[in-house]
Amino acid sequence: MTAAATANLAARVRVGSATEGSPSAPVPLPAVIHPFTAPPGEPLVRIENLSITFHERHAARPAVESLSLSVHAGECVALVGESGSGKSVTARSLVGLNGPKAQTQAERFEIAGEDARRYRERDWRGIRGHRIGYVLQDALVSLDPLWRVRNLVAESLHSVRSRDIHHRSVEILRAVGIDEPESRLPQYPHQLSGGLRQRVLIGTAIAGGASLLIADEPTTALDMTVQRQILSLLSARRDAGDALLLISHDLAVVAELADRVLVMRAGRIVEEGPTRDVLGRPAHPYTRQLLAAIPVPASRGYRLSGDAGASTASGDTRVALPAKQIVDDVRVLSVEAVTKRYGSDDSAPPAAVDVSFSLAKGETLGIVGESGSGKSTVARIVLGLTTPDSGRVTLDGQPWSGVPESARRHRRAGLQLIAQDPYSSFDPRYTVGQLIGESLDAVGIRGDARRRRVLQLLDEVRLGAGCYDRYPRELSGGQRQRVAIARAFAPNPALLVADEPVSALDVSIQAQVLDLLADMQSEHGTAMLFISHDLGVVHHVADRVLVMQRGRLVESGPVERVFTAPTHPYTASLLDALLKLPKSAQQGQPATSA
Repeated sequence: MTAAATANLAARVRVGSATEGSPSAPVPLPAVIHPFTAPPGEPLVRIENLSITFHERHAARPAVESLSLSVHAGECVALVGESGSGKSVTARSLVGLNGPKAQTQAERFEIAGEDARRYRERDWRGIRGHRIGYVLQDALVSLDPLWRVRNLVAESLHSVRSRDIHHRSVEILRAVGIDEPESRLPQYPHQLSGGLRQRVLIGTAIAGGASLLIADEPTTALDMTVQRQILSLLSARRDAGDALLLISHDLAVVAELADRVLVMRAGRIVEEGPTRDVLGRPAHPYTRQLLAAIPVPASRGYRLSGDAGASTASGDTRVALPAKQIVDDVRVLSVEAVTKRYGSDDSAPPAAVDVSFSLAKGETLGIVGESGSGKSTVARIVLGLTTPDSGRVTLDGQPWSGVPESARRHRRAGLQLIAQDPYSSFDPRYTVGQLIGESLDAVGIRGDARRRRVLQLLDEVRLGAGCYDRYPRELSGGQRQRVAIARAFAPNPALLVADEPVSALDVSIQAQVLDLLADMQSEHGTAMLFISHDLGVVHHVADRVLVMQRGRLVESGPVERVFTAPTHPYTASLLDALLKLPKSAQQGQPATSA
């Protein structure tokens, strides 16, 4: 270990100290069964001049070029960059999972002092789970839905005697901060919350005694408090001496956890160094561009994407977002004393209790809260997909809830949804032109007029006519989200419900999509209900905000007032859980184009 890494490890408080006394705080895991260590003074992983090329048909596509990386025990190293920059490909090379089409070359590729260039598939199988644990982003997809938690954990306990597996499994679940672990063992993944599923996934990764943990976007799509719990757990593993390779597009997460940062672009490292230096005083234009794309208080009212114009006389290169035309006396949506309880058991906690709010034309209303707070239930009631037990909803001054679907069908074009995962909401057999055009059928736009309108929308969302005949599978995540936005705005809806529309996007694509939503909302005068767990994003886009806890509305008001002077303790706790960048990276200045 380097002197700096040794000092970092020695200076840290031991396992679980960040949440000492909390019932969900991680506790020390007993000694690992398969110790996996590097020679004294050497890193656990050392890679020099790594290049990975994928051979597809008659073409060769370089994914990683001339990359050098080292990770010591007790150290967290982060790989950051846009989608397609080579982060995950680099991580998969450490467990031999890039597939037969990948050609890997390196001057040096050592894992715990062994030359991994000589590994065969049998050797890699001995590495995965035993020596290196891999934590993926989506725990529900990564965990076998047919296996109970006890089976998922036991699968990694290869060398534990059968009679000791139950006890060891309980220790592992407790070590990853799960309360009442005995009660969780017989449950299936779908019976757990997102945070619990992610903890179980981390538990399976460390159960075999792995000393290197690869965490690939481990907190994306988790709410702020659960995100902080997961980061506390990962920090505890690092403080216990495990090496950690973190892959994330969330630079606030990186600032919280990483000791060193490597910034990747198009398969190459463009900047690296201690986290404080790279994020606080970035040297490369691309790093500055990534930082400028992050919503911070100073960026409110300005564009996040780096397509801005020339500097002003003061040197400020920020470009203002288009002004909103909010018409306060035109109420697009009114929700009055809505309550919803799922199931017939009166003892079941209600999903929404006496929720009331309204939304004016052209206004953006944010809804925030933890998982299970009732945000999605309220969205489903507004969309007319769920009927409230009591209360009522009016849309454009007309009754909406409690009205037969046959009477609402002709009005649905005025209410559109942008979902978190557009790919799942698209018919994969439809082209982009058909997907957007489908929304125009409801308002009677057909034939040549429909095609012209679709092409106009493709220009508005900056995709162009070249995407008209393409299929969703041929588009990137950011492009698919632009198609979803074009489809939602196609019939000129009065109200747009955006449910976590950017949570799965990397920071630069997120910036482009948020700017695009602002442009489209200004152009069309649409009211927007914006649901997100990301308080920074809500602060950037919303005019007013609602805070929900356990189905109840606990605070509401102008977003600046709520975010700077919250009156409810729960709101304050959410803001306290918000991860922050170094102060020098929060100035809101736009990037220099790379």
